[in-house]
Amino acid sequence: MTTPLEDVTPAERARSTSFYEASARTRLELLLDAGSFAEFIGPEQREVSPHLKIFDLPEQFDDGIVVGHGRLDDSPVFVAAQEGRFMGGAFGEVHGAKLIGLLRAASQIASMPVLILFDTGGVRLQEANAGELAIAEIMRAVMEARSAGVKVVGLIGGRSGCYGGGGLIAGCCSALAVSEPGRIAVSGPEVIETNRGVEEFDSRDRALVWRTMGGKHRRLLGAADVFADDNVQDFREAALELLGLIGPFGLDRLKAEQERLADRLSRYGACLDAVDIWAAQGIAHAETVPQLPADQFITLADRIGRTSRDAR
Repeated sequence: MTTPLEDVTPAERARSTSFYEASARTRLELLLDAGSFAEFIGPEQREVSPHLKIFDLPEQFDDGIVVGHGRLDDSPVFVAAQEGRFMGGAFGEVHGAKLIGLLRAASQIASMPVLILFDTGGVRLQEANAGELAIAEIMRAVMEARSAGVKVVGLIGGRSGCYGGGGLIAGCCSALAVSEPGRIAVSGPEVIETNRGVEEFDSRDRALVWRTMGGKHRRLLGAADVFADDNVQDFREAALELLGLIGPFGLDRLKAEQERLADRLSRYGACLDAVDIWAAQGIAHAETVPQLPADQFITLADRIGRTSRDAR
């Protein structure tokens, strides 16, 4: 017997909805308190990219990113969600400007955190210069917001992962939550293979891609602070957890981050594969990590996984 739709609570619906499969708008609808989301520069304003028409490419009226504000557990938050199903969530001029404006507003208010739901392959090739400039300005805006006391949390679990400039922006955030599909890297698998050869990295080896760039590896390295199962409710709970843990940002944090990265290189720089790193961390049967269910992996990560929380 199925439960009538009107009897399903928002939390139950969020728990049953895959973050990976959901659209940007569905993610925001279920992540935030019911009915609390209000959008800035919505599709009715038709702020589309000025560049795509030149290449005879389809436009989207929100340019692949939804920005606005809402409430999370009855507290106000700014939010931005990239739509990975439009041009791979890639950054362009308008797409980037919407996120920059949101972050600058957060800096001015200084009391509302920002949640960024990343789902991007990087910069649009058709808007390369504008996209690269947008990445630089977003990184500056993130750091300015953090310096103003704003907590900036990244949630990564979409189809396109978090690659290219998106990976750089994620690294600037106060904290990150990631699911198993939430790959994080600057250079994508195909880019590495094209530039270094298949002997260096075989982009068709999906197991290699996932254990090198996937959420489990990023969590164990401390590049992500919380691991979430692939549903919207888990990401909501992860966001609430991180917002309650993030401390003040300053020069000491940056120095601690550099020390942590130097320590990572010293410990694992000679490892040839993620499995070698996991074994060096003391994980028994390290080769089985990719097959672990989310609950078992979270237990393992909480026991062994390094965390960057005290360094970000």
